[in-house]
Amino acid sequence: MTEHVSGAKGSEVAEAISRRTAGSTGRESGGLLQVVEFLLGKENFAIDLFDVKEVVEYTTITKLPNTPPFIKGIIDLRGEITTIVDLKQRMNINEASGQPEENCRIIVLDEKNTKSKIGIMVDDVLSVSTFDMKDVDTKSASEIGDEVFILGIIKKSVKDKESEKTTNELIIWVDIKQLLKDIEQHL
Repeated sequence: MTEHVSGAKGSEVAEAISRRTAGSTGRESGGLLQVVEFLLGKENFAIDLFDVKEVVEYTTITKLPNTPPFIKGIIDLRGEITTIVDLKQRMNINEASGQPEENCRIIVLDEKNTKSKIGIMVDDVLSVSTFDMKDVDTKSASEIGDEVFILGIIKKSVKDKESEKTTNELIIWVDIKQLLKDIEQHL
């Protein structure tokens, strides 16, 4: 079972985020996983929908001195200072997306999971999707090594409109809390 918000941008993603069940963990008892899919370089990634507050378009980022390169800086988001983390740099992804930085999106994280206001900069937000946990390979992720922020690999069935063939697309499901746990010490 897969629910997609195709070509999800601002309002569609916001609508999906607002429909989420309050107090749910994202991994419901029925074995379902709700994620926000996004692009870093040419690879697809996902984080739990319940870790996301909203998705906003790129805005001017004020650089901070004496911070690691993956901390892009800060933005004023409706009167609140929000730290922006470049997720590609944080995850050591060197592959360029081929688009200007101004076309990037910022996924603002839910403050229940972070100690401060944090947004992650990604190349694009693709969709909000629901997957059956049987489509998630958590065993392979645990064998990857020191990369403890990878929760699993999601197998997404994609049907080609022209050839009618179905192929599997792989999405790397990351634990954003684990990935960003050391950010606070740099601020």
